[in-house]
This record gives sequence, structure tokens and C-alpha cells, in this order.
Amino acid sequence: PYRSYATQKMLFTQETNKWLKTGLSSEEAEAKAATVVTRPGTSEHQLGLAVDINGNSYDIYTWLQENSWRYGFIFRYPGDKQSLTGVAEEVWHYRYVGKEAAEMIHSQELCLEEYAEQQK
Repeated sequence: PYRSYATQKMLFTQETNKWLKTGLSSEEAEAKAATVVTRPGTSEHQLGLAVDINGNSYDIYTWLQENSWRYGFIFRYPGDKQSLTGVAEEVWHYRYVGKEAAEMIHSQELCLEEYAEQQK
């Protein structure tokens, strides 16, 4: 669902504070926080392009990873692409990119960053 800037800022601040309590510096805490909560102003939820999908069973994530591309959505943050996305795996986070792009991303096993680089 859509998130306002204020909501994203609150979520990012909460996550940063969690890391500050472990003794990290502000810079280190923000860097850790950014791997699980995007910085305010950069959230795909703020753009209205992403949804978090949760179900009663983990099986839903398997189905989504195999089929979401058919509807124009991509599994946005795969665990094996964290070095490229900068965000830890989020099995529930899907982004709309359109059917054509989603099919290419899925068939080539790309993340959005790799796809965008190919399109240059």
C-alpha cells in the first residue's frame, strides 16, 4: 500500500534507533536500517509502485515468485541480489513494472537494477 513520507520516515527512524541501541554510530545505524527499510523519499511504496503481499501460508511466496511476472509484477528484493539492490530479501515485496519488463526480468533471473542497466 501507499506510504506517506511521514510514515516512511517514522519506520526508518524506528529501525535506525534499534541499531543505535546496539552501540553503532548514527551513520552505521542508518546504513543497517537502510537494508530493511528504505530511506524516506526513496520508498517504492511512496511511489505507489509496490505492494506487500502476505498470506496464511509460506506457499503463497512460491506461487508469487513463479507467477507474478504474468501480471506485470516482479519479486523486488531477492536474497541473492542484495549486493545489487542494497536491500535484504523481502519475500512479500512486489513491484509493478509492466508485463513486458516483468517477463524479461523473470526469464533472465534479473533484479530491477540489472534490468535497468541492460536498458541503457
